[in-house]
This record gives sequence, structure tokens and C-alpha cells, in this order.
Amino acid sequence: MASKEQRHRAIQEIISQENISTQAQLVDRLRKRGYAVTQATVSRDINEMRLVRMPMGRGRHKYALAAVTLAEDVEEELRRMFREMVHDVDRGENILVLRTADGHATGIALLLDRLARDEIVGTLAGEDTIFIVTRSAKDAERLQNDLEGYLE
Repeated sequence: MASKEQRHRAIQEIISQENISTQAQLVDRLRKRGYAVTQATVSRDINEMRLVRMPMGRGRHKYALAAVTLAEDVEEELRRMFREMVHDVDRGENILVLRTADGHATGIALLLDRLARDEIVGTLAGEDTIFIVTRSAKDAERLQNDLEGYLE
């Protein structure tokens, strides 16, 4: 059985390669890839992934990932995700470990990457865990304090 994270990755691939304008089309494409989904599941996925319907002209639309690019938008979205999806922030020297709700590590890691903070060397996300490598233990401590503030 495929995980939610795998399904979300498949949705990202599908909408980046095809002009998908309805949930029914997305259900169809996912089923063709072997995902046993209902329209209700796809509807929840669309909300969780914050997909938007972009105009293509002539009254047509397609699903796309919402553009979260401005620094304040990234930080606001990260705060929201932390409150809802992050369970724990831990640190060992210059590596932070975040525990998230199942299937949400990748999206949160993407937002962390978009923060473009100099002290973050990189992130690595699994199903429910994110590793954040920082340049130094002092950077990790400072980042941990900032991220723990997002949990409040």
C-alpha cells in the first residue's frame, strides 16, 4: 500500500506533466498509476498540498502547486505547518531532527529550504522525520530556538 507521501509525490508529478483541471481527472491518473483513491481522498490531498487552480485561458484551469516564494509567506506557512504537523524538534551537535505527522516531512523540508538561511547547509526528509544540517553547533542551537518558537 502506498503512503500518503508517495501519493503526494505522484500528484506533484502528474500536475507538473499534465494539465489536470478536475479532481476526477486526478483520481483517474492516480488509479492508472496503481493508487486506490477516492475523490474524497484526492480532495483532502489537494487541500493538504495547497494546490491551486491556475487559469489557462479560454475559461480553462489546471491544478498547480501554490507559489510560496516571498520570505514572509514562507515563514508564515512554516509557522502554520509547525503548529499543525511538527511534534518535536531535537538537536545533536550541528544536526536538528524534526518529527512530523506521517507524510508531511517533505513539504516542511521544502519550506525550510526556501527559508534560505545561511546556517542551513541542507535538509533531508523521510516520511515523518527531517534532518537539518547546520554549519555549526551554535547555528543549530540558534535555529532550534527559532523553530521551537514556531510550535507555540
